[in-house]
Amino acid sequence: MKLYNMMLSNFASKSRIAIYEKGLNVEMVDPPGGMGSADYKKINPLGKVPALALDNGQVIAESELINEYLEEKYPQNPLLPSDAEGKAKVRACTRFHDLYLEPPMRALFPKLFGQNLDDKFIAEKLAEVNSRLDQLDATIGSPWAAGSAFTLADAAIAPTMFFLNTFLPQFGSKGPLEGRPKVAAWWAAVQERPSVKKAISEQQAALAAMMKK
Repeated sequence: MKLYNMMLSNFASKSRIAIYEKGLNVEMVDPPGGMGSADYKKINPLGKVPALALDNGQVIAESELINEYLEEKYPQNPLLPSDAEGKAKVRACTRFHDLYLEPPMRALFPKLFGQNLDDKFIAEKLAEVNSRLDQLDATIGSPWAAGSAFTLADAAIAPTMFFLNTFLPQFGSKGPLEGRPKVAAWWAAVQERPSVKKAISEQQAALAAMMKK
């Protein structure tokens, strides 16, 4: 299998964490021509990462679908509980991340790379990010995001939390852990998980390389 991947991407990191947890032999490759290129769209019409190319030629796009496929295909070191209620709890966490926590953060990225954003827009997105972080603090489990076991929920949230820790203070906002004891306790635990530590170190290296350009 091949994972079309960019080390900085939080969504690609989400799938790398699942791969590392399961100990799978997956080749990490850059999108040919870069994200959105004509060459890469021949592989993944969305032009985004990650995308998982199976040995039979099928390509699975979208990190959540990739992770669910890996969980079903390779049940060792499970990343979903065995019961329906537990699965629902994990999927509620990943859904919250994908639909509510990550998008307002992503909306601020252009400012970090020199593009002008309206001050009102920035203030609105910062308020939304902080509101979502408050909601996360009210609902996150212990010691892991969905409770007693490390799951796909942790794999989803951790790479985005790396970005939030890195970038929120640059906008004059409080850090994502400040005043959020449950999120802070979760972060202290999850960043020591070997799979997460590896993925975040890859994000850090990719970010450092990009900032030098």
